[in-house]
Amino acid sequence: MSVKRLLDCTPGEASRYGKAELLQAIAGSEGRILACETIGITPPLLVDVTNAEYAASLSADIVLLNMFDVRQPVIQALPKVPAMETVREIKRLTGRLVGINLEPTNDELAKDNAGTLWEMKEGRLATPENAKIAADMGVDLIVLTGNPGNGVSNEAIEKALREISAAVGDRVMLAAGKMHASGVAGEGGEHIMTEQDAQAFLDAGADIILLPAPGTVPGITMEYAHRLIEAVHARGKLAMTAIGTSQEGADVATIRQIALMCKMAGADIHHIGDTGVPGMALPQNILAYSIAIRGERHTYHRMAQSINR
Repeated sequence: MSVKRLLDCTPGEASRYGKAELLQAIAGSEGRILACETIGITPPLLVDVTNAEYAASLSADIVLLNMFDVRQPVIQALPKVPAMETVREIKRLTGRLVGINLEPTNDELAKDNAGTLWEMKEGRLATPENAKIAADMGVDLIVLTGNPGNGVSNEAIEKALREISAAVGDRVMLAAGKMHASGVAGEGGEHIMTEQDAQAFLDAGADIILLPAPGTVPGITMEYAHRLIEAVHARGKLAMTAIGTSQEGADVATIRQIALMCKMAGADIHHIGDTGVPGMALPQNILAYSIAIRGERHTYHRMAQSINR
């Protein structure tokens, strides 16, 4: 099958690609792929339109569902469908690739989140069983990472990744890494993601290494990110920089600066987080990020193209 760069794919073309073709299509886009993280359990910003649809309308290439429980899926404002059809319904409405986060949490640390937005649920745990359910739902990408305070260590990510790779690694793209310390002492700043961590994740089956975007975490500079991404690319794999520190709610000038630093560092996928306000990044920041990494032509092309193509 001839593979187009994802930047130019219609929804119909992308839907026919398997894992290998999707990775090739992302790599071929040369750092111009935007992943927007959204939360489905919070009230949607547009009330009766899902945050996933809103992000897609602002040019997201990948919609990444955070706080998504594969056993009891909830996406506010989504038309009522059987639970197992939740992801496919999002894909039908948006025409985008869909990913989810799964978390290999430390129960002792995660209990402090009881009663908060980030409280852990069984269907969000990074287990082979949950990964299989996600794959059966039609998920394109599983990201092994941690929400604030859930006690996700790099050691736990590596262990879960090996098990999930064995279970669904031939069906779903797998990304691994952290955007912040996730409540783990000693894994802040430059220790959130080291080259040793990245190599371990790649050995465990990761297709994509996730790391904090330069300027979002103390000590993560453009030069640091560049060195790490070079090591990932040397293994023939992809890198995703992530804004996971609520700076998706910063001013547009800050977003543009982060976007260009990520581009210079070598990011293949640019992730923008979900809590500009709880639920998704500020709309103007999604648009500004997209234009910064690929210009108005590709941004508006993604926005204007019908999902029925």
